[in-house]
Amino acid sequence: MNQASSPEFVVTDRAREALAVTLRGCEELIPQDEWLKKLARSEASGKPLRIKLGLDPTAPDIHIGHTVVLNKMRQLQDLGHTVIFLIGDFTSMIGDPSGRNSTRPPLTAEQIKVNAETYYKQASLVLDPSKTEIRYNSEWSDPLGARGMIALASRYTVARMMERNDFHDRFKAGTPIAVHEFLYPLMQGYDSVALHSDLELGGTDQKFNLLMGRTLQGEYGQEPQCILTMPLLEGIDGVEKMSKSKNNYIGISEAPNTMFAKVLSISDTLMWRWYTLLSFHSEAHIAALKAEVAGGRNPKDAKVALAKEITARFHSAAAADAAEQDFILRSKGGIPDEISEIQLPLGEGGTALGIGALLKSAGLAASSGEGNRLIDGGGVRIDSQVVSDKGLKLGAGTYVLQVGKRKFARVTLA
Repeated sequence: MNQASSPEFVVTDRAREALAVTLRGCEELIPQDEWLKKLARSEASGKPLRIKLGLDPTAPDIHIGHTVVLNKMRQLQDLGHTVIFLIGDFTSMIGDPSGRNSTRPPLTAEQIKVNAETYYKQASLVLDPSKTEIRYNSEWSDPLGARGMIALASRYTVARMMERNDFHDRFKAGTPIAVHEFLYPLMQGYDSVALHSDLELGGTDQKFNLLMGRTLQGEYGQEPQCILTMPLLEGIDGVEKMSKSKNNYIGISEAPNTMFAKVLSISDTLMWRWYTLLSFHSEAHIAALKAEVAGGRNPKDAKVALAKEITARFHSAAAADAAEQDFILRSKGGIPDEISEIQLPLGEGGTALGIGALLKSAGLAASSGEGNRLIDGGGVRIDSQVVSDKGLKLGAGTYVLQVGKRKFARVTLA
């Protein structure tokens, strides 16, 4: 159905509230007026909108930065719309060139299968699996065949393809562009045609591909989808985008205590951006909390609440409560209930082991020298007592070693 022939619907307060939910934390909504009309039509007809998120399973693990888009999907899902979790098993074999200055190597079918299963299992911690439609784009891409691919390619020009920044920059720099790379945005756009998508989400680096979906839907006589881009989440350092390679990430499969402590380590300023992009609390709730902090409430209270919400989402409320208690205990210098148990041998002939070497062997210091520096700084405890003697040697027995506030190990020397 062409949009020009669509009947007009009254835009209600409920539709405007749905628009506000859509806009929360987003980078760009294109075009906003069309999305509001779609929301109004959906409310009047009772027919849910179809909201698509396409993901190429290029890696098996995700961190909370990846969940920014998933959180938006969940918010729209909670409004009653149909969420389509599209696994790009076909497009992964092409390789997405978005934002790259070289050809991305394609994945094998085996890699795609393993990564897709792991990714969806992790994404289900955010999405409601019972209300999620799982699709694979090989369903309609494989049957296209050579004839269908040629017909699809005829609907887009090389000139427009070269408007894409990465293609333009690579061409200008003389960097090779393989012909098959042009197929990627075409196939992603064709996914929207096959799924009759009303809205497609993606990162800011996917804007060209998302717009391709709008163009191709118009070519195939469909009402064009709207597109929603979400920003990249800063990591715990508050500077770079969250990335495993930069070690500023929180993996969604990390232990509850680690996850809780990492959230508490972010700055007070970054906390509010994380609230907007990661919390499921309403904007009114967050605004009220922010006003309380501005009025004198300790910002740590708000950060603890965020840490508990995130930890509970990927583990459980009980795990989040336990992580909070563990953090409090560590902060006070207490010993947590669950710490690493390590068995180490004494020195040659059963001689006592120096504290610096012991810290290294227990994995609490990178080297004996670092262990000694930690002792100089007053950051090492044995059985809750501060160690000040770098020449200390320990004989047979069991000791609780602590470095800083959060690193513990129960070491048995024998």
